Formats: sequence, C-alpha cells, structure tokens
Amino acid sequence: MVFEVFRELFGLRDLIDILAVAVLIYGIIYFLTISRGYPILRGFVAIGVMWFLAEVLQLRTLSWIFEKFWTLGLFSIVVLFQSEIRRSLAKIGEKTKVIKFASVEERTIERIVRACRFMSDRQIGALIVIERSQDIEDIIEGCVYIDATVTVELLITVFYPMTPLHDGAVVIRGERIAFASCVLPLSKTAELPKKYGTRHRAALGISEESDAVAVVVSEETGEISLAVEGRLERNLDPEILRDRLEKLMGLKDEAT
Repeated sequence: MVFEVFRELFGLRDLIDILAVAVLIYGIIYFLTISRGYPILRGFVAIGVMWFLAEVLQLRTLSWIFEKFWTLGLFSIVVLFQSEIRRSLAKIGEKTKVIKFASVEERTIERIVRACRFMSDRQIGALIVIERSQDIEDIIEGCVYIDATVTVELLITVFYPMTPLHDGAVVIRGERIAFASCVLPLSKTAELPKKYGTRHRAALGISEESDAVAVVVSEETGEISLAVEGRLERNLDPEILRDRLEKLMGLKDEAT
C-alpha cells in the first residue's frame, strides 16, 4: 500500500529531475573547488546557513536582505569567474573525435624541442603555443600572420633578441607556424611564484582558456616549462619535454 502511494507521488520523471539537479549542484561545487573560487564558495555556504536560520527564526528584514544578496551573488559569480566559465563551456563543446586542424607530427615536436634546447642553453626567451583541437584565434591578439613550415632555424630567428617578432608568442598549427608576436590572455592565478614573469603567466592563461599547450623558455634562467590545462610543469629537460609533447599530441600512450 505504501509502495503504491509512493509510486503515484514519485515517478520516473521526478527521479530524473532530482538526479539532474544533484549533478548540476555537484558540478558547480566541483568547479568552484578546483578554481580560484574555493574561498568564495565557503563564504556562500556561510551566508546560506545564515539565511536558513533567518528563515527559521522568521527574521523578515534579514531574510529580505539575503534574498536581494542572492540575486547579486549570482551576477557576481559570472563576473568573477568569466574566464573559468568560458573555459568550461569550451571544453563541453570541444570536439573529442574530429580534430579541426592537422595534427602535430613527431618531426615537428623534434624541431620544437631542438629549438628550445638551443634557446635554453643561451637564455633566449621564448613562448611557443601548440594548438590541439580548439581554434584559439578568438582569444589571442596582435598576431603577425606567418604560415611557414616549422623549422628549428625559423623558431630561433623569431625569438632572437632585438628582432621585430621576438616579443610575443608563436602559434603552431599542425605542421606550420601560423602566427608570431601574439599577445595571449594572462592568467590571474595567485599560485604562480613572483619569479615567473609575463611569458609564464601568458602560457598559463592560454592553457586555462583553451586546450592548447604552451612551451616557455625563461630569458633569465634558461629554464624550460610546459603549460597545459592551467598547470605549469617547470624545469623540464629537452628529453622530458619531447616525451610530454608526444603524449599530449597523441603520438605516444600516456601510460608509457
């Protein structure tokens, strides 16, 4: 009898509805915990508890204030986390099977690594962005169109000090250098040590807002770093860099 009543009041559609809401809430909480918004999440939880107590105790003025704050709070989340929201939506919509541009081949990775080794030994600053499945043209600025085959000599020439194109990023698309002297979005993370400058922050920024991979050579120390998915892998030697790029470009199994 109880089961029959429960089935009438609670159907399959209600179950799907509850599960969908639960997944949505989990996704929002997970997004805030992995982004820079974890302290803000704790603040919203505290405010939610206070609002609940205000409703239970029937504190009308306080409840009214919290209702207005909730509307403002949703707007504030969009403003504060616009880059993270854009990155998340891009990942939802990105293609997982069909690659928009020609894939990067092993010989291109070898040329990138050799150029980075040369520039690291001579402390020549460089920032090389490699596209994967997403087109990044809409989030980069000030680019000079190149459309040239990737070669060690060309990469070194572009970043050699005092040349017109050295102050910016090179974008590699497939087997070709698509652009040079590009301005990238800068990461706003506070976790990056102060010793790392604009190049590293730009590398992190493009990896946060797209699935592109960025290789950085420090002008001060010659250290090679790799930015991918909002993380910076530091102090890589050329062999490790080659291995990481081959795995990230799908040329080698991640398990190997």
